[in-house]
Amino acid sequence: MHEAELKDKQYVWHPFTQMQDWVSRPQKVIAAASGIKLIDTEGNEFYDGVSSLWVNIHGHRKAEIDAAIIEQLGKVAHTTMLGLANIPAAELAEQLVAIAPTGLNKVFYSDDGSTAVEVALKMAFQYWQHKGKPNKQKFIALEHAYHGDTVGTVSVGGIDLFHRVFKPLLFTSVHIPAPSCYHCQLTLNTAACRRQCTDRLEQVLAGHHEEIAGLIIEPLVQAAAGMLMSPPGYLARVRELTRRYGVLLIVDEVATGFGRTGKMFACEHESVTPDMMTLSKGITGGYMPLAATMTTDEIYNAFMGDYTEKKTFYHGHSYTGNPLACAAALANLKIFREEKVIEGLIPKIAAAEAKLEQIAKLDHVGDIRQQGLIIGIELMQDKSRKVPYPWEQAAGASVCQQARKYGLIIRPIGDVVIFMPPLASTVEEIEEMLNIIERSIREITQEGLVDNGSLQPTDL
Repeated sequence: MHEAELKDKQYVWHPFTQMQDWVSRPQKVIAAASGIKLIDTEGNEFYDGVSSLWVNIHGHRKAEIDAAIIEQLGKVAHTTMLGLANIPAAELAEQLVAIAPTGLNKVFYSDDGSTAVEVALKMAFQYWQHKGKPNKQKFIALEHAYHGDTVGTVSVGGIDLFHRVFKPLLFTSVHIPAPSCYHCQLTLNTAACRRQCTDRLEQVLAGHHEEIAGLIIEPLVQAAAGMLMSPPGYLARVRELTRRYGVLLIVDEVATGFGRTGKMFACEHESVTPDMMTLSKGITGGYMPLAATMTTDEIYNAFMGDYTEKKTFYHGHSYTGNPLACAAALANLKIFREEKVIEGLIPKIAAAEAKLEQIAKLDHVGDIRQQGLIIGIELMQDKSRKVPYPWEQAAGASVCQQARKYGLIIRPIGDVVIFMPPLASTVEEIEEMLNIIERSIREITQEGLVDNGSLQPTDL
């Protein structure tokens, strides 16, 4: 056992992990990385099939991002934004406004996806106080939603397994049915599906819009729910209804932003401009923690006033607008422009789709969910009757463990195998990774090679 593994098991508490199980089994320790591969302490290489939890964009040790951070280190590593400005943060804000949906003209920095959403919730709440509508205090959220792990973001979350223990701490949100209309799309009646999915929303807005400050949504894909996809036109319909009833639309692009769906932001697929948009994960190319909450001039201006009016947004973080992180983000955006990353995704997405059609024929594969290079592969014990595997069997975790034997690191959400490769992956690499997934699914589900030990079905 490597010394780092010993120290890890003695001192470290891992996220979303049952530590009794963790300390009882051997664990991989990553020592280095190159391109889209991770390298462990024994020198074994593994494809980074989930982009280090959906953050890595251009591969590891990308020379341009390395150089940008090193150059910034020669100037200043960190300085507070409370009472001071810094060059990388100002330049990055300008560039984010340039690529965001039209009208999102202001940028508030924080540290990660949870804090970006927390900022949006507090900002929306306070906005209505300034607008003379103090009763607008509640938020509409979707079933199966995931927006982070702070108390505020859990309050607008909808994954019972993660959130139920904290319910006594939470503020009350109005939860509506999620657009888990993926199955409905099989009817090909997307207009009816879209209407059905938004009927409940319209009822809530019609009856309670004077109490509702905002609606928060993951556009197109509910990621932590198992990559559940919205029907076409759903997001645009939500925008239409929130605008009609005077409710702010907060779009959480933490997982979907920066090219994951095939466009820079998921909103672009339906030409939607929200009132607020939260960003993190891929914003620095997966290098450093950074987040941004983008909003409109209308919301920004509502906070303007004399000190005696007490309209200031009293929120901030020690590392807000960190120069190193902002320098990495600037390099990330430059790579998008110079390497034409978005345009280059078209053949990669097509190659993944073709390979997924083959995987869909496996006896124990249910739904295949794909939006760009966001992919979820659902496992089923009985495909024809849609009978899931027993929870305790941890089929998804078993498949992911099997894939490691062939040089691929992926992680499940329950029995949905998640595949979200770095955008820098080539067509050939994407096909090879999906071949490994196909082989691993077949071996675990059809050839009976299940050896999951005490693997957790909740392993993210």
